[in-house]
Parts: sequence; C-alpha cells; structure tokens
Amino acid sequence: MTERLVIIGNGMAPGRMLEHLLEAAPDRYQVTIFNAEPRVNYDRIMLSPVLSGEKAFEEIVIHGDGWYIKHGITLYKGHRIVAIDRVAKTVTSDHGVTEPYDKLVVATGSVPFIIPVPGTDLPGVLTYRDLDDVNAMLLAAQSRARAVVIGGGLLGLEAAAGLKEQGMDVTVLHVMPTLMERQLDPAAGYLLQKAVEARGIKVMTKANTKAIVGDGKVEGVELADGTIIPATLVVMAVGIRPNASIARDAGIDTNRGIVVDHGMRTSDPDILSLGECAEVGGQVYGLVAPLYEMARVAAAHLAGDETACFVHSDTPTKLKVTGIDLYSLGDFADGDDREEIVLRDAAAGIYKRLVLKDNRVIGTVLYGETGDGAWFNDLKKKQTDISEMRDTLIFGQAYQGGSPLDPMAAVAALADDAEICGCNGVCKGKITGSIVAKGLTSLDDVRAHTKASASCGSCTGLVEQLMSLTLGDSYNPTAVQPMCKCTELGHDDVRRLIKAKGLKTIPEVMQELQWKTSCGCAKCRPALNYYLVCDWPDEYADDYQSRFINERVHANIQKDGTYSVVPRMWGGVTSSGELRAIADVVDKFEIPLVKVTGGQRIDMLGIRKEDLPAVWSDLGKAGFVSGHAYAKGLRTVKTCVGSDWCRFGTQDSTGLGIRIEKFMWGSWTPAKLKMAVSGCPRNCAEATCKDIGVICVDSGFEIHFAGAAGLDIKGTEVLGLVKSEDEALEVIVALTQMYREQGRYLERIYKWAKRVGIAEIRRQILDDAGKRKAYYERFVFSQKFAQVDPWSERVSGKDKHEFRPMASVGYAEAAE
Repeated sequence: MTERLVIIGNGMAPGRMLEHLLEAAPDRYQVTIFNAEPRVNYDRIMLSPVLSGEKAFEEIVIHGDGWYIKHGITLYKGHRIVAIDRVAKTVTSDHGVTEPYDKLVVATGSVPFIIPVPGTDLPGVLTYRDLDDVNAMLLAAQSRARAVVIGGGLLGLEAAAGLKEQGMDVTVLHVMPTLMERQLDPAAGYLLQKAVEARGIKVMTKANTKAIVGDGKVEGVELADGTIIPATLVVMAVGIRPNASIARDAGIDTNRGIVVDHGMRTSDPDILSLGECAEVGGQVYGLVAPLYEMARVAAAHLAGDETACFVHSDTPTKLKVTGIDLYSLGDFADGDDREEIVLRDAAAGIYKRLVLKDNRVIGTVLYGETGDGAWFNDLKKKQTDISEMRDTLIFGQAYQGGSPLDPMAAVAALADDAEICGCNGVCKGKITGSIVAKGLTSLDDVRAHTKASASCGSCTGLVEQLMSLTLGDSYNPTAVQPMCKCTELGHDDVRRLIKAKGLKTIPEVMQELQWKTSCGCAKCRPALNYYLVCDWPDEYADDYQSRFINERVHANIQKDGTYSVVPRMWGGVTSSGELRAIADVVDKFEIPLVKVTGGQRIDMLGIRKEDLPAVWSDLGKAGFVSGHAYAKGLRTVKTCVGSDWCRFGTQDSTGLGIRIEKFMWGSWTPAKLKMAVSGCPRNCAEATCKDIGVICVDSGFEIHFAGAAGLDIKGTEVLGLVKSEDEALEVIVALTQMYREQGRYLERIYKWAKRVGIAEIRRQILDDAGKRKAYYERFVFSQKFAQVDPWSERVSGKDKHEFRPMASVGYAEAAE
C-alpha cells in the first residue's frame, strides 16, 4: 500500500533526498511538498551569480515543474506550514490546506540573524537568504546608489560583490579584525581584503554597528565610534539560525535546531528532519555537502534501510566571487601541539598554509592557488603520515616523488576514494566508474549521473581532467571539428599554426598545412582570409575573391536576386541632407522598398546588381559609407538620445555610441558584431541583448557583452563598471580585439565567451590593465591597414582601396 509522505520545505536538501528516494523506492510514497517560496527547487549556492548578473534564475533551477509532474509529486508553492498535529498526523498551511501524512520530513532551513540594533525595520534593510532577497537587492541596485553590507563572511562578501557588479557603491562592515575569520587565518584574510578592495568595494573591519538610521527609509549606518556610513540599502549578512519553530511548537525536541539522531529521525519516530534546521550530533550545518549527506541518510531510512548513518566530515570553504580563489578546511588555529608550513608568493598573490599535528594534516588554508585542495583534503581525511614528504608537501601533489608531475599525472595519482566534488561528496572512483559503466562522454552527462561539479562548479577542471584520463584521445572538451573537407585541422589549430609558422598568404597556408584541395572551398577560404587579415594587418592584402558576395558588393543579396543597400548612420543619427540624398537615390534608381532597420538606419531594397556601383557612387558623394549590414564586422551601434534630451538620461549615450562606431568601423571580426549604448538603466537601446552593450549609470558606464537576440535568445553578461568614456572605449576595443584574436570564424561573441569563460575574459580585460592596453593597441594598429570602402577617406582619412563590386563569381559566392 502506498504511504503518504509530506515534506515541509523544498530546498536543496529535501530535493536531493527525493532523488535518492525515487531511485531506491519509486512507488512507495505518495509525495506532497509544501514550499514557503512561490517557486520550484533551485540551487541556492548559485544565488550570488544571479545577484552579480552572471546567471539567470532559470539557469539555477534544479527541479522544474515538469520534474514534479513526471514523478506524480504534489507541490504547494507559496504555502507556509503553520501547524503540525502529531496526534492526527496532519500539517496545515497558511492558506488553509491540510494534508495527512504517514511520514513527515521537516526541512524548513534557516532564518537570517538580525543584529538587535535600532532601525532594522526601516525600508531598505534586507537579508540575503533566498531568491526574493536577491530580487529585492536587484531592484534596489537600479538606483546605482550606496549599499552597506553588514558582515564580512561568505554571504556578505558574495552580496557585496554582486551589488558592486550591479553598479552600486558598496561598503562592507565587519566586526572582527579580518574577513571570514571563521574560515581563514589572518594572513589569508588580509589578502582577501586586498582583493575585495581592488574591486572597488570599501571594507571596514573592527566596525561595530550601533544603529541603522533614516527618516522613513534607510539613510545610513551608525557605528559605535559615531561614524555614519551613508546608505540607501543595507544588507544583513551576519549569520543564520536554524528555523526550528514549527517543530518546537509541535512538541518535537529542539536545541539550536531540530534534534535528530544519526538516521535523521526526530523524537517522533514518524518525523524526520534534515538540512539547515536539523541538529545532529550537537552540530548544525550550513554548507551543502553535509546537507546532501543528510539527504542520502534520510532517503535510505524512508526506503527501509535502517543501517544508514550520518557521518560528520569537514567540508572545504570556497568563496563564489569570480576571480577570487580561496580554499580552507579543518583546524588551522594556533597551538603548542601543532606546527605549520607556510608558502608566500607576494608577487603572484599566493598564500598557502598547512597545519600539522603528529605529522598529519589537520588544517589547510589556500589563497590564490587552490588546485591542490582536493589532495590536501584527502591527506587530512585519511590521516596520512606525511613525514616522508615533509620538505615538499607545501608545493602540492605534483612535487611528490622526486620530480614534478604535470597536472594530469597528479590527478591520475589520486586514490579512487579521493573526494573531487565537495558539495556533493563525489569521489574520483564514482566519476571514473560512471564514465566507463554508462558510456558518458560529456561534462553534462557526468553532472547528470554523478552530480560532480553540478553545484558551485569549482571542481569542473578536475572532473574534466578525469574524463580526459578515462576516455583518452576520444575525449575532447571542445569537440574539435575540421574546418571543412579540405583539412583535418580545426579552426584553433589553423590559427595557431598561421602565427607559429609565420604563414602570410592563403597558398602558403594550404601548402604548409597540407590542404587536401588545390584552392580550398567556400568554407575554408573566407575563414583563412579573415585569420590572415587579423593576424598580419600590415602585411596581408585582403583577398576579395575569398569573401562572400555581400562583402564584395557592399550589399545584401535578396531572395529574388536583387540587393539591399544600407548606408551607415553614425549612432542612428541623421540629417535632412542625408535624408534628401537617400530620397534622390530611391527616385533615381526606382528602388521599390525603403525600410527603417532595427539598427536605426535606412535600408533600400530591390536594387539591381548592375546599379550597385552607381548607387554607391551617389551615396558616396553625399558623404555616406557602407553600414556593413552584410559584414563579419561591426554593423551598428544603436543608441538612445541620452542625457542631452531625455529626462532620465545619465550620460551622453548618443555621443558615446557615435564615438565607438567611428573608432571601430571597418574592422573585421569573426562574426557580425552589434552594439548598443543606453543612456540609463531603462535600456531603451536594448544594450542587454547585444554582442557588446553599454548601460550608462550615474557612476559611469556598465559594460555588457555576449548577448544574443537571433536564433538564440540570451541576455548579456556584465563585464564591469568603468568611470569614464575613455575607459569605456578602451575596454570595449580591448574586448573586441580579444574576440578577434581568439574567436573562430563565424563564431558569435556569446559562443566564444562560453568557450573561453566569462571569468577569464573579465580577468584579462578588466583585472589586467597591461593586457587590456596591449589588446587596445593591437586593435589601433590593425585599423591603420583596414581595407574599407573606396570613399572612406571622406570620413576617416584612411587610404583608398580598389572597389570591386562586379568581381567574377568566386568561392564564397557559391556559398551564398
């Protein structure tokens, strides 16, 4: 007979418990869930990337509505349980729904701790626990004003980083002398503070909050020494407490949390508890790994396995702030009964500390270089005697045994029971065994079957190395495909060899790289032409016969064989003279359709091929250049009217858009490049779905990139905030040049960014000023030799190049 299982709470722990239970006993229970939040189960670990703009909520959903329907689970969204009747064995929600149970699981999580100071009830004071809190912070961040985060622990720093990414002026107040003092020693805390401050976030330690001040809303935070920090938003992130009140009211034993045994059973044998609300062995937990262990044990008991037992293990701490690498584990306090090994590299920002007791690792703190964290964790867990490797231990696994190992060999040397994914407690053997047994070939497959790297993602590199070790040459994370039938080489290898071998003509490339055909094809010739133009701008002569017909005639071919012509209008701005010139061309050549484009220009459609030279001649006399509506290059920079005209405008978006377009036009890129500049967060120019976009805010210019609004729909990633137009231009140009140098031909910028990694792009363009400047200067250099339209000297003074609109049909035209 089917039993009735009711679950209070729908967080990550009960969600994982249900996965285990459905696998072990799929037909045993009729499941009903009451969730206080009005939504499905999602990955709370990834709320920080949602706040920073790196992810959307849809990307962190664990179980969508379809999952509950598939498994016949009833989910009450937005229902908070107000009573548990243990005699009648029912629960009742605040909406009046009462459900009976045979087994009940209480997974109510935790509640934020609010420091008891005046002003915490003022509008503008928020906590940071769930998606509602994140949405409230995102709404508050639209003001681009001042935020104060109280608390310098994990959540506080992640909240501060996210709010900074959203354009706010952020100050972190922390009562202790160093940040994250529970997870880091003072030396690592110092390095962390420097890294946080380098991001433009103010940090005040030894800051004791006295009150939150304001008249009807938050206006500031007053410290014990009388200092007042101005603020329009205050985020409390000083800790959490188990949410045990519903169990306490029902007469279930509670202490700090809901007291459970090592089988996750409460004082009522028909009621279990797990997650942040549960207290097992006198401890409550806030990190996901022990919560998932609770889920495994609870599911086993519900399925009838009475032997399952919760086992405590230390869980590594990692900060989810892009570009800050830290790892801590175990006991790293000072003491007479222990010794330490420390490695500092000030230039590289690296700090490593191992705490030893009786020649065994008991604590680890890593900052800046965390790759050996899994190995140190394994040594600690197994209580390995490290006497024989004492002198080289701090250098990591690769330096044990006499000579350095490469990273792959170091991973291969890990034992099968070495933990790879701390969040989900997945060991090396489970990953490699699943790859072999289930024939897994992709990272997504491994995540689906083992959960490794499916939570915070920090172990993804290790998982990919294990896949490479297990699958050998058959595994290639980038799934390299040959450019075309003419070669076995992929785009990345061709481009690398062009530079390495100094190949500067298409025939030279084909000869040296052993092309299978005499002259290439419609796929490879345009790609080779682009790579040579980009890599050798001062030496390679653009081969027009290797370009698509659209690029050769400066017009878009239409389905009836006629063409459309789009003159460039800088930033979407035009004049009566330009409009008259367009009207004259339309009348003279009897152009049948004139249409305003989505890029704020005018498109003339239905032009005969033989008329194109004359059409462009007349437009050129009026000062027009091509809008490159056909180009694998910069097409448009869409703008709104900005601060000159709009009452909401914060900056001169039109002027910046025109400046960007005039600076960058004529540059070829791997695929089409569309930009936009919006004068305020209302985003009238739709900058958040473009390849590169700018949102003007009071404090400067927020740079976005990697959006899409075509076959794929994707919002942009936030690169960062800069203060001036000059900085904005330099960042955008450097970003474009990085894409030009690394992108594969016809690969849009959002696909390139996914392949390369948002964090790596941000590191090179925003965090490394020298690298950014180098990219910028290479772009400027290449522009001196850009081959553009024959009348371009009217605008830019560039050299005239031969215009060949009627060249004979070439390789690329066949592809059109």
